[in-house]
Amino acid sequence: MENLKPNQANSSPLTPIGFLERSATVYGDCPSIVYNDSVYTWSETYQRCLRLASSIVVSLGIKRRQVVSVVAPNIPAMYELHFAVPMAGAVLNNLNTRLDARTISSMLRHGAESKLVFVDQHSVDLVLDAVSLFPEHTLVPRLVLIADELAPSPSPEIGVNSRFYSTYEDLVDRGDSEFQWLRPETEWDPIVLNYTSGTTSSPKGVVHCHRGIFIVTVDSLVEWSVPKQPVYLWTLPMFHGNGWSYTWGMAAVGGTNICLRKFDGPAIFNLIRRHGVTHMCGAPVVLNMLVEVESALYGHPAVDETAVVARPDDFWGESPCAFVKLKNGVTRKPTEEEIMEYCREKLPHYMVPKSVVFRDELPKTSTGKIQKFLLKDIAKKMGSAATTAAGVVVPSRM
Repeated sequence: MENLKPNQANSSPLTPIGFLERSATVYGDCPSIVYNDSVYTWSETYQRCLRLASSIVVSLGIKRRQVVSVVAPNIPAMYELHFAVPMAGAVLNNLNTRLDARTISSMLRHGAESKLVFVDQHSVDLVLDAVSLFPEHTLVPRLVLIADELAPSPSPEIGVNSRFYSTYEDLVDRGDSEFQWLRPETEWDPIVLNYTSGTTSSPKGVVHCHRGIFIVTVDSLVEWSVPKQPVYLWTLPMFHGNGWSYTWGMAAVGGTNICLRKFDGPAIFNLIRRHGVTHMCGAPVVLNMLVEVESALYGHPAVDETAVVARPDDFWGESPCAFVKLKNGVTRKPTEEEIMEYCREKLPHYMVPKSVVFRDELPKTSTGKIQKFLLKDIAKKMGSAATTAAGVVVPSRM
């Protein structure tokens, strides 16, 4: 037995890219990606990734183990790049769209140096600012524009110009569907380069190999008992640890990826109902927080009804806004500050509403359920909680 060595006949490198190849065969006509009204099948996704990988190698000249970066939200292109970049033999590097230009500039220049950057149209200014910070005589990576016709309010200046080599869809269209994708030479070949959040110091690059990602992906599916063909809603950013490897995991089980550009409460609930979502990931802290704040407010002796929604905030992005209906017959009506002070005694400081809106009635359905989506619209029209004066009273009429 000691003479039985690994060879092509009895061994092949573990890689999660094989999941896509298998899905194209086993689940070929089943939906792979849904984005607004666009639907792709697994065979279509496989063909698109093959063509894109061929363009990355042939048209863009990317070599094995070179780094390819992506700055994009949870859109179909972001999902496809998790396969197409490794299929080109390159290393995928997803960058957080919420980072500032200086941090992105540093990451693009760090370590292996990114040779190519795919840029979502809403991150164009961010990435152009980042590359403008490169030191003189530093090689700037090629830029490819991900133009999204379905994105709200697209920038009018977006287009292929001297700063962009091509568009994403153009690379897909002129790629070779018969391309023989570059399998890893060994399962220890790098597949992704991620960065830590830099809590204690500067962000650190973390390289994962094909074998490691394969094992993590399978482990995640087994641990969660994910069945065949789930419907997965992408509420977890794919740039966050590659979506905890469920990017590759959904291909392994022939799932349907429901992509969304922006995380929005009403949109999420609508997608869950519309597509019969079975699985989603994400931190539940926001939902838990809203429920906990409401529970605290109901403990106030003068509060009859309350609902907490997110309100725009120039500093935090969003902050809790409490709509309150007081009990009939209250002899002394509490002020906004008194309500917030009451919450400070019951809740951690970050959960305390930054604004309180008193109303004669809260909007309800015919069955008596408070219509939070209407309150959220009101809060949005009120503007930032950081710049609006305290003591808000809104008429009952919508």
